[in-house]
Amino acid sequence: MKSTPETVIGVDVGSGSVRAGIFDLSGRLLSHATQKIATVHRSGSRVEQSSAEIWQAVCRCIREALARSGTTPQSVAGIGFDATCSLVVLDNDGEPLAVSPDGEAENNIIVWMDHRATDQAERINATHHPVLDYVGGKISPEMETPKLLWLKENHREVYDRAWQFFDLADFLTWRATGDVTRSICTVTCKWTWLAHENRWDPDYFRTVGLDELAGEDFVRIGQHIAAPGTPCGEGLTEQAAREMGLLPGTPVAVGLIDAHAGGIGTLGVGGGALNNLAYVFGTSSCTMTSAESAVFVPGVWGPYWSAMLPGYWLTEGGQSAAGALVDWTLREHGASADLFAKAEAAQRHPVALLNDWVAALEQEEKYPTRNLHILADHHGNRSPRSRPDARGSVVGLTLETGERALARLYLATLQAIAYGTRHIMDTLKHHGHTLSRIVICGGATHNRLWLREYADATGCDIHLLAEEDAVTLGAAICGAVASGAWATLTDATREMVKAGDIITRRPETAAFHRQKYEAYLMLWTQQQALNLLMQQEM
Repeated sequence: MKSTPETVIGVDVGSGSVRAGIFDLSGRLLSHATQKIATVHRSGSRVEQSSAEIWQAVCRCIREALARSGTTPQSVAGIGFDATCSLVVLDNDGEPLAVSPDGEAENNIIVWMDHRATDQAERINATHHPVLDYVGGKISPEMETPKLLWLKENHREVYDRAWQFFDLADFLTWRATGDVTRSICTVTCKWTWLAHENRWDPDYFRTVGLDELAGEDFVRIGQHIAAPGTPCGEGLTEQAAREMGLLPGTPVAVGLIDAHAGGIGTLGVGGGALNNLAYVFGTSSCTMTSAESAVFVPGVWGPYWSAMLPGYWLTEGGQSAAGALVDWTLREHGASADLFAKAEAAQRHPVALLNDWVAALEQEEKYPTRNLHILADHHGNRSPRSRPDARGSVVGLTLETGERALARLYLATLQAIAYGTRHIMDTLKHHGHTLSRIVICGGATHNRLWLREYADATGCDIHLLAEEDAVTLGAAICGAVASGAWATLTDATREMVKAGDIITRRPETAAFHRQKYEAYLMLWTQQQALNLLMQQEM
């Protein structure tokens, strides 16, 4: 076996699973391992996880991936982590603190999708503090300061006892190295760190009711902030190395939010970061664009200085439910049991079978969704409307049942998600961004029907990466930079990211999708009218 440092490990912690990948320094995936993690849904839009369970899954996946790769611990040059932008709460001993008064102690993570802090977010936004200019004008309950305010107001004992409040990626690097350094990516995008000024704004924290954090000089949320790819501490501790089956001192990189790890690779495809919309598709979706100067777009997060690519301003949008909306549609439809039973009998993925049903429907009807329209705000609108209280809708239902009905609704759902992205793109362009292509990574890259519809619905060609697991690769790229294998993220991306297929839009569908997109926008207006009607006194 080879023992020279010539491999890197990327660890991706998503909403429902942990994935570890072993890559060589050209970006080729040698092996991977995946493990599911539990998610607890509580009343009041609360969603929680356990940092202890996630850490155990991380260590197990690394050991399994290393064994499958046929390499030795000596071959590992460095490790990088990415994770969802979820809030982790620990006590003075580094042990978990329950984030709900009625919750178990081990569930110490408020997951990104948790909307318990909607009221707190609204009150923060009502202050119109200048810091909010750098989150699109409105902070989201998916971000950390509203969640911290909820914790203070609803679970004060835990808020006061907490030693550290970590973003999940920063928890992982601390757990691996003992270093409490935060990532400029996590704290800028989700915690209101002003990266362009290299500071927190204490007036913001005092204004919104989090005086204690400012008074402690931010010791509980981060005093040392570093760029992704920067080495953390002295590398793996003895304990972490033993748990992972690696060598103590192995370099560990300052990490990234999961979507941004995918964005590292996607934004370098096709001629330059300034022309690309990076789209990372998972449970939710994230869109990322870069600019050389700050572009303020109401309802779209940012601009964030150097939060992903050094020296560029990042603008971040997305949809709170993407893959989750597709999954919900398949689970809740009357024909879902039949779909899953037939898929199991045929030993096929349910989506692959469903795509066949759509193909059969299209043989009979050129545009099966002509009269079926969906507003894809089932879990609120992240951007560009910045309305976590938004709701979805379906218009055009008939008494149709069975395979045809599910296929039609599924196709309309795929299109609705794409129209949500088109709306984000239109908003970005209106405010000065120049976008010529979409570069996609995530689970949707396996679904060619969805890619076809995405290209047609947005009117943009879709570029893929040669490595399907671009998010884990992005984490590994950070590990490569921390190890010294490459000097910068730009250098590492140039060597480790390869372009893949291109899905071209079909010009003959442009008129249809233009009309469907107009209908999509009209659904929002109709939904707001209904909301206004039902808010009247009875």
